[in-house]
Amino acid sequence: MIGRLQEKSRLLEAASSKYSEFVAVYGRRRVGKTFLVRETFNYTFTFQHSGLSKVNYALQLSEFWRSLKGQGLPDCPRPKDWFDAFDSLKTLLAKSTDQKKIVFLDELPWMDTPRSNFVSALEHFWNGWASARKDILLIICGSATSWIISKVLKNHGGLYNRVTLRLPIRPFSLRECRDLAEENGLRFTERDIAECYMIMGGIPFYWSRLQRGLSLAQNIDGLFFNPDGELHHEFHELFASLFKMDGHHVAILECLGKHLNGLMRSEIMAETKMKSNGSLTQTLEELEECGFIRRYSQPGHPKTQQIFQLFDNFTLFHYQYMANNRTNDAHFWTSSLNSPMHTAWSGLAFERVCMQHIAQIQKALGISGVICNFYAWRYNGKSRKGAQIDLVIDRQDNVINLCEIKFSRNPFAIDRDYSENLQNKLDAFMEEVAPQKAVHLTMISANGLVMNNYSGIIQSNIVLADLFQ
Repeated sequence: MIGRLQEKSRLLEAASSKYSEFVAVYGRRRVGKTFLVRETFNYTFTFQHSGLSKVNYALQLSEFWRSLKGQGLPDCPRPKDWFDAFDSLKTLLAKSTDQKKIVFLDELPWMDTPRSNFVSALEHFWNGWASARKDILLIICGSATSWIISKVLKNHGGLYNRVTLRLPIRPFSLRECRDLAEENGLRFTERDIAECYMIMGGIPFYWSRLQRGLSLAQNIDGLFFNPDGELHHEFHELFASLFKMDGHHVAILECLGKHLNGLMRSEIMAETKMKSNGSLTQTLEELEECGFIRRYSQPGHPKTQQIFQLFDNFTLFHYQYMANNRTNDAHFWTSSLNSPMHTAWSGLAFERVCMQHIAQIQKALGISGVICNFYAWRYNGKSRKGAQIDLVIDRQDNVINLCEIKFSRNPFAIDRDYSENLQNKLDAFMEEVAPQKAVHLTMISANGLVMNNYSGIIQSNIVLADLFQ
């Protein structure tokens, strides 16, 4: 299994605990949650069950009953409700001779149909029985992150503070995606892998759909732009699986997809017509928890002026290329390579990739052990030209790195005009922020920096290969 070493270790620690443990595994669709749990325990559980998508209470309960009968209770009576079902699960577990009785309930949110009292029954099972023993490992899992967060992690009733291990499953890094590509026999360069990451992010399932023998462009056309492509409709299926379909999550993403530099909460409200209430707060938190957006504060600005920015690679790709694509051209991606549209998108997308690999950037700068604050910065003052800095690394060792990010095909050459632009950014930052620290200009580029008369303005240079470390 590629990656997931820390997540696997934490699951095994829970299994070897001297007490019963309640583990919540959650994350976006296709990120590999179920695969991780199954691989960690070698596909062997005392009891396992997966909820069914879009079926009613009776069918959910009936299918759980079949799982009970097939995994140790052949004479199990048909349950009348979820309380009966969990009582039968207690009987099955009590009969088991497994030293640690591992219960894996996958796609748990689907089991919580309207008026089913599923959560109450789960509460009663854990609080009234499992937690009073020392040999139960209950693992719940699901893609409906909003359900996991609101009904379990932030439950204010019987499940309050009952989860002993929260295990969010994040997308793969560039290095892990390179390892996966090599394992699947793909002959991609590091630049290909970076551009694929800019489209798909680190979602293992998407990468598993790439075909050997095809170029990256051919793969992207076949998966996304062919009407019969496997990922042609993925965006809508993704959000249907993650969040309750009230439209708020997608409305916020559509809004941020039009304002790629980000918006404050008040600006999001003005654009979407949403009210400032708990529902908006919850929606923003859920989008952030799943990695679709990020929030950051600029120095000297109050918390109410935090910036929310679209952060997810696949979502950015969708809004830039697919949402308004009316050409029905199955080879759209191949034909658009090196176009102004592609150049603009790749610059924005590479910025996101760099922000998703902060640890690698810190390592390249030699500051892995230094506490840092990270944010973007923009200047709209009247005393000089406007300025924007892609990534600011504010370090506790009294240095600030102002990072310029470029996804150029060739080594990037700073000319006179660009040098003046960089100097304006530096001067604007020094004027408005007035940091009591040394400020270093840093270049992060795909293919390095040309050494010329103007390159001396850059104190440190990071290349694409550094992001794979």
